[in-house]
Amino acid sequence: FAEFDDAANLLAANPDATTISIDEPVEIPKNQHSRLQEPGREEDDELLGTDDSDKTELLAGQKKSAPFWTFEYYQTFFDVDTYQVLDRIKGSVFPVPGKNFVRLYIRSNPDLYGPFWICATLVFTIAVSGNLSNFFIHLGKPTYHYVPEFRKVSIAATTIYAYAWLVPLALWGFLMWRNSKVMNIVSYSFLEIVCVYGYSLFIYIPTAILWIIPQNVVRWVLVVFSLCLSGSVLVMTFWPAVRDDNRRIAVATVATILLLHALLAVGCLAYFFDAPELDIPVPIIPAHNGTTVVTKSH
Repeated sequence: FAEFDDAANLLAANPDATTISIDEPVEIPKNQHSRLQEPGREEDDELLGTDDSDKTELLAGQKKSAPFWTFEYYQTFFDVDTYQVLDRIKGSVFPVPGKNFVRLYIRSNPDLYGPFWICATLVFTIAVSGNLSNFFIHLGKPTYHYVPEFRKVSIAATTIYAYAWLVPLALWGFLMWRNSKVMNIVSYSFLEIVCVYGYSLFIYIPTAILWIIPQNVVRWVLVVFSLCLSGSVLVMTFWPAVRDDNRRIAVATVATILLLHALLAVGCLAYFFDAPELDIPVPIIPAHNGTTVVTKSH
């Protein structure tokens, strides 16, 4: 209370005097620090997620302290609600230009629930749609007997799940390697990359259903449209992470990502929907003069 007594005595002697407390910290305007930064760097940091998102990631990593051999450790990867999954699906189908998918949807809580079920749904969609497409192509031919090809399910599952796990693993290792060479490169976690790839495959589910239409022009238009949407999500996500690297390496990395993504779509279309037709034998038609006539169709 000595400070208040001194202030009272000072005001009594000089009513116009003002008092200043030395215990009060001097507040620095928040915009003063931002003025010292470069004009375009703040937007770059936001896209890369190097400010508050890194703190959020560290806090999230502290929460996941359970050992990896316990059920609780893997339970955290599926700790999402329906609204979060639908929001991330919407973000993968309708990408926002100039916005990072990881920064907007994934980094706060990356999950494996959405990618797992999206891949599973895509596997059965491609297998079933491929069988239906084959059935409709040969519908009406008297010598055609429909036999469902269940092996397409295993082939589609192997292809899609290998792509959704092995490609992110290779990309994650590449980003970690380049991060040791170039300090400005931001490396995503393996879980974040898997999450991005899993949600980017959602657009192929309705596309595979529409591939039943037996028109090659329609199918290729759908392929190009799906590649533009899902490929833009991958480009806007991984380009900010490699753009500070060597120019050729950065362009080659993004081009490889798009090439592998396109090979998946084109390969599924070519194998499951555009398989070459086999020669269908036509039964022998007996002629009236005792000879036989054999016709062949291609």
